[in-house]
Amino acid sequence: MADAPRAAVVLIDGPSGSGKSTLADRLLADWPTDAAPQLLRLDDVYPGWGGLAAGAEQVRTGLLHARSAGRPARWRRWDWLGLAPAEWHEVAPDRPVIVEGCGALAGDAAAHADVTVWVSADDTVRKRRALERDAGGFDAHWDEWQAQWELYEVVERPRDRAQIVLEAA
Repeated sequence: MADAPRAAVVLIDGPSGSGKSTLADRLLADWPTDAAPQLLRLDDVYPGWGGLAAGAEQVRTGLLHARSAGRPARWRRWDWLGLAPAEWHEVAPDRPVIVEGCGALAGDAAAHADVTVWVSADDTVRKRRALERDAGGFDAHWDEWQAQWELYEVVERPRDRAQIVLEAA
């Protein structure tokens, strides 16, 4: 990452449980400390379990479009306990940003990024990882989320927008 632009934008997309968060964490840890990126997890943005498209749209327009246009970029956190929108977060225009989550490559998001990554894994492995990770919190919502994901994947074809494709083991 030593050659990364000072304000690089990295988008990491893929289905639940594929390893996006792990990749983002490793990328963040290996980034040069003089230009540490801001990390945005779409899990912090989705407005509830039915909010894949809305969360992706908020990041696409409020962060990526704004940043590309030189305007202040921001995103709004979703309070999962209160089930309501929470505080806004500013994104510094002169620092790199990593966006990871289902829907990161929605619409024209890739056009506003320096690096686009697709991470996938076997469906059985993904489901096991996702359900274990959330210690039961995701169990009742898996089918709803997976249906949104499958629609997003068919309509948007995000894998085709990725410069780097990784198949997690």
